[in-house]
Amino acid sequence: MKIITGKEEMTQDAKINAIIPFYRVFRLRDLEGMEAVWAQSDQVLMANPLGGIKIGWPEIRVLYQRIFKGPTQVEIVFQDYNIISAETMFVVTGKEMGRAFDETNQVDLKIRTSRVFQWIGGQWKQVTHHGSIDNPEMLKSYQVLVSHSK
Repeated sequence: MKIITGKEEMTQDAKINAIIPFYRVFRLRDLEGMEAVWAQSDQVLMANPLGGIKIGWPEIRVLYQRIFKGPTQVEIVFQDYNIISAETMFVVTGKEMGRAFDETNQVDLKIRTSRVFQWIGGQWKQVTHHGSIDNPEMLKSYQVLVSHSK
């Protein structure tokens, strides 16, 4: 499997099974589900094109709430990824492809993405996310489109 949409069934690979729920709850705009994916710690970190650096779940939650509750829809899939594993942590890097759109505008998205998961309490929890958009025009268009979602 080299594309994760969030619509997949669970697999035999526990690490893939940790990644799929993020894309599932993102696709469904499920804030409570997103909370379950992330570790509940003041040390979790998100560096994202929409919100800069957010530290701790409460700050990260605000950003997801803005994305999920606003009129702008964001659809992404994760592809061309690679997993680097250690015993109690793993990093997955790849590309998110998709689009952000509202009733009148659309921005095609290409985001370089890395996520770090840690084994906590018998399950994999996301502890870090970093996303970058290389194209400055795409980045600005995405930020403007989602800022109208406030």
